[in-house]
Amino acid sequence: MKPYKFIISGGGTGGHIYPAIAIANELKQRFPDAHFLFVGAKDRMEMDKVPQAGYSIKGLWISGFQRGQLFKNLLIPLKLIASLVKSFVILRAFKPDVVIGTGGYASAPLLRTAAWIGVPCLIQEQNGYAGVTNKLLRQHVQKICVAYGQMERFFPADKLVFTGNPVRKDLLADLPNRQVALDYFNINSNSSKVVLVLGGSLGARRINELIASRLSYFADNNLTLIWQCGSAYFADNKSRSAPEVIILPFIEDMSMAYAAADFVISRSGALSVSELCLVAKPVVFVPSPNVAEDHQTKNAMALVDEHAAIMIPESELDQSFEGVFDQLLNDLTLQRKLTDGLRRCARPMATSVIADEVVKLIKN
Repeated sequence: MKPYKFIISGGGTGGHIYPAIAIANELKQRFPDAHFLFVGAKDRMEMDKVPQAGYSIKGLWISGFQRGQLFKNLLIPLKLIASLVKSFVILRAFKPDVVIGTGGYASAPLLRTAAWIGVPCLIQEQNGYAGVTNKLLRQHVQKICVAYGQMERFFPADKLVFTGNPVRKDLLADLPNRQVALDYFNINSNSSKVVLVLGGSLGARRINELIASRLSYFADNNLTLIWQCGSAYFADNKSRSAPEVIILPFIEDMSMAYAAADFVISRSGALSVSELCLVAKPVVFVPSPNVAEDHQTKNAMALVDEHAAIMIPESELDQSFEGVFDQLLNDLTLQRKLTDGLRRCARPMATSVIADEVVKLIKN
């Protein structure tokens, strides 16, 4: 039997790239002889991240609409035509058994062309509010894997499969021993509680401003911070470092960070939400207002509605943060309620279930 061939397209942000890599890794584990090719957008982060994960990638000349960039926007029709042509060339040369899309600009021309020439297609939507690319593709693919309920608002119900989002494999096993994790960050184990602060892979200016302005509050409550501020904000914040304030541009080993944490303050990107469900540490979400369709608020609200998380809108941080966090710190019943809610929402087998759906498309 000939080895299977898979093309996977997803990029622009880590939220599209990491699920794509996770799906590829799962399929590679099942079919060690399979061939994989990624397709992304030139000059976007997937062109670096995918080769680092051990896979080949080809880039399309494609981008989305950019406010205030009239000349670049005038090029969009030309870029789209060029990307459709290149997608056709890639598909004809590689001859995939299935094409998988996880969102991002490059997915649209690639999967539309794949569907046109009769290649089975599957898309995976990470958010509770569907992205533009996946909505454009909904009529042309065979299966749509989703992570939230009520997605029939955006997609044909007969194509939907509720899977959850792929997450890092190290989080599917038990987290490291807490003492080991505390030692990893050089935290005195006598410290009362640890707060993990996450602003997404690139950091978050507003969350960083909040934490910087509340260092005395955390100290007064005998809290130790593990603060991932993002590489762009590290220079501005590194001088605030102290034994009880561990400031990092990026956390290499998230399983250690989650194991050390008692509480989490985080943006609510789709992958962060899915990981935090598995980790089941009480979390305060601060959704980014600067994302398409305000999808981070919708992601966070899906957990709030399940009594699994607390959400503070960015516009209310200054007036609400200390009161909300005080309640969380001092209410053990609330902490247990949130932890139980997160565990109910966790989908640890998401990657495996998505791979099952891909295999069904091959068999058909």
